Amino acid sequence: MPHSVLFCDRSSAGIQLAEAIAAEINLVKASGVSVSPVVYALPRGGLPVAVPVALKLGCPMDIITAKKIARPEEPELAIGAVTADGLVIWSSRLGEDKNDPSLQLAFQEAKAKAQAQLQQLTPYCPNVLSEGAIAILIDDGIATGMTVAVAILSLRLKRPAAVWIATPVAPFALMKMLEEWSDKAIVLAQPQKFPSVSRFYEEFPQLEMEEAISCLQQVNGREWGDGGMGSIRGDGEV
Repeated sequence: MPHSVLFCDRSSAGIQLAEAIAAEINLVKASGVSVSPVVYALPRGGLPVAVPVALKLGCPMDIITAKKIARPEEPELAIGAVTADGLVIWSSRLGEDKNDPSLQLAFQEAKAKAQAQLQQLTPYCPNVLSEGAIAILIDDGIATGMTVAVAILSLRLKRPAAVWIATPVAPFALMKMLEEWSDKAIVLAQPQKFPSVSRFYEEFPQLEMEEAISCLQQVNGREWGDGGMGSIRGDGEV
């Protein structure tokens, strides 16, 4: 097993992350503050990580869809990120006019991908009221932080009491920004050298849409007790 591998797969990483998040939730409860957590996953890779967390906390799991913006000739290089509802951020290193036709085309393509993903997964998500709750944003790893940053902007619009970022692994160099963007950043591993998220997993396959849907069904097909989220709209209103 390569030295850089830290986790067997996304599910096992999620189990470890669930323990760390539950410990932080318990600290908040011990201070006398009433806690209603809501888990938000960044699909698709964040979903199997988020499942053990939602089950541990006894709360429903929702999604925030965000896609990186990249040029066709450099698909791995993120120049920005956008959510399905059109919130966008651009890389500070991008010294070009944001109205450049090639940038706008890349923006529209990324937004369309986020919207398509949201449309596919929304039927399996609960209609959650997260106002006043602790919104916990989960991904399988954070490399540049751009999709996480724009997802946080989207979450803030839902007016939660706090936004936490939680992930198995992120670069040490990114920790200060993650802590500034969120009210709490829970990161299990913070390596100095960070070639890619996949390098820290023994198994890191691309998650198919059927698997993503199964993750949502695994959590949202359950009933939540008094310890979980207490404000669900629609058929599950409590």
